[in-house]
Amino acid sequence: MVREKDVCWEYAEKLDGNKVKCKFCLRVLNGGISRLKHHLSRLPSKGVNPCSKVRDDVTDKVRAILASKEDGKEVVPTKKRKQTEPRSPVTNNNIVTNRSLVTLETVSPIAKIFPNVTQTGPSSHLSDQENAERSIALFFFENKLDFSVARSSSYQLMIDSIAKCGNRFNGPSAESLKTNWLETIKSEVSLQSKEIEKEWTTTGCTIIVETWTDNKSRAIINFLISSPSSTFFHKSVDASSYFKNTKFLADLFDSVIQDFGPENIVQIILDNTLNCTSIVNHILQTYGTIFVSPCALQCLNAILKEFSKIDWVNRCILQAQVISKFVYNHSSLLEMMKKFTVNEEIVKTGITKYVSHFLSLQSVLKQRSRLKHMFNSPEFTNNPAYANKPQSMTCIGILDDNEFWRAVEECVAVSEPFLKVMREVSGGKPAVGSIYELMTKAKESIRTYYIMDDIKCKTFFDIVDQKWQSHLHSPLHSAAAFLNPSIQYNPEIKFLGSIKEDFFRVLEKLLPTQELRRDMTNQILLFTRATGMFGCNLAKEAIDTVSPGIWWEQYGDAAVTLQRVAMRILSQVCSSSTFERQWSTFQQIHSEKRNKIDKEVLNDIAYIHYNLKLARSKKSTETDPIQLDDIDMMSPWVEETENPSPTQWLDRFGSALDGNDLNTRQFSNSIFGPNDHMFNL
Repeated sequence: MVREKDVCWEYAEKLDGNKVKCKFCLRVLNGGISRLKHHLSRLPSKGVNPCSKVRDDVTDKVRAILASKEDGKEVVPTKKRKQTEPRSPVTNNNIVTNRSLVTLETVSPIAKIFPNVTQTGPSSHLSDQENAERSIALFFFENKLDFSVARSSSYQLMIDSIAKCGNRFNGPSAESLKTNWLETIKSEVSLQSKEIEKEWTTTGCTIIVETWTDNKSRAIINFLISSPSSTFFHKSVDASSYFKNTKFLADLFDSVIQDFGPENIVQIILDNTLNCTSIVNHILQTYGTIFVSPCALQCLNAILKEFSKIDWVNRCILQAQVISKFVYNHSSLLEMMKKFTVNEEIVKTGITKYVSHFLSLQSVLKQRSRLKHMFNSPEFTNNPAYANKPQSMTCIGILDDNEFWRAVEECVAVSEPFLKVMREVSGGKPAVGSIYELMTKAKESIRTYYIMDDIKCKTFFDIVDQKWQSHLHSPLHSAAAFLNPSIQYNPEIKFLGSIKEDFFRVLEKLLPTQELRRDMTNQILLFTRATGMFGCNLAKEAIDTVSPGIWWEQYGDAAVTLQRVAMRILSQVCSSSTFERQWSTFQQIHSEKRNKIDKEVLNDIAYIHYNLKLARSKKSTETDPIQLDDIDMMSPWVEETENPSPTQWLDRFGSALDGNDLNTRQFSNSIFGPNDHMFNL
């Protein structure tokens, strides 16, 4: 081929001597068109730096040219292809050239990576579907991807989009992912957040502050913004060097508040780690209409934690764990269990260790008869692999112990009302108007259950009251309950009188001048007495079918000022969102050994990842918001020491509940860490 007619010259500018200039990255290369081809192919050969900006279709074209030359054959220029193209495809090194399409033979993906491996057996004759699945599996294994990635909504979307491209699809390069696509997707996510901001003038919003420490004891603060439509991740800040500096933290909160506008913010939810007097006072004094509230999930988790520490509850949990560990550490026994339980697990993994305890006790109780049937079946008793083991006899003894089952029933009965509250306040729901009633009903369920046992009733009541008063109770919750029509118009509600004072205090805070409070008494009377539109049949029927905020928007026109206040208060969440967070991403962002550009890329990745996860959790209505999909194989319900003892649960009694709050496999540190003294404020 004549030099000037080489098809690759269209991608280069000829310079003096034997130099060429790449038209994509503008790099000047010595060695002429040959060096340029290796540059554009992005193959690690001849010491040529790969082009970072070349298009993927050009790279594929150049690689095909190089492959043909290695076999002593030249690829015909595209414009003359029809004149010289043979009737049958030419095969070179598993690359088939046919009508300008380059496709790969259907061979095992393992063989493509390890070409010296000979493929034999059934897998050498895979169908297209099986070969595609094998390739995807290989991608997961090679890159250590969590299998739960396959549950992502964008996973199947990706597969479907590739299928529409026909026989040949070139995936985006690493450079393209890092630059073009990262910028494009980030812009799309940002546009979504901008759309949500439009509702803030009516509903207001909540800033959620999450704090945690990584494995290097760095204190990280994540800021999120929540309103009825969605919750968005804003940014992540490393505060390790300033955790004792109140001025720094105050300035940090000021900057975030200004990002969203103090007039749009109704409340800031702080977790226990940052709930210090100085920061709270700074916010309350500087911004007169903003409330500071605790996280309801943290409070509820603290309640379950204290429940777990009660001696007989602790013993019950540890006994149940003896059974689960024995089953989950013997593959044949685990298979047998799933046969008897019809593929139901007896271990459940919750968003915290204490949620896991009580969810798993529920599951064990549900499978009570099936577990007893399995351990007494000939399939179990005639199997020498485990039937005569000491652990087997211990499990049978526990399963036959009526006291154990009575304890399990009590644990489930006491914990379920609080797990129900957790479900109601999680997942970004505007539940601030119902938390007061939900907690009241949960307490009443304990009173009803222990109506004949005052001692146990008082034990649990003291725990709930202490956590409720010191961690959760907020004037904003009281005001929201007062404005909630399902509470205000329920004749069975007895606590309205006790929250009225809090309601008035909240009104004075949100309406600080006499002019703003004009005619407020009459408007309150219209609402409490169900006068006018408040009492029409449509309004009464809608109480149980729409959210309180929407109800006020539709039927509160007769009390305009109170309507505006009610819509803003009742549109707020009362806890942080819950789902599996990729803390490792934030650890990478805040690494000291990163240049500025790399850190910006990681920030963008975290921004996209977190917001896509939040969007998915918002749309998911079928999953339990307090339960994770996969079992935590490192939890005390599954993990077993190397030399287990039949009385191991007795040896561990009293200390088994120590440790991190969140499950260690999903999270490296606890977001619900009341004992985390990193901030030491």
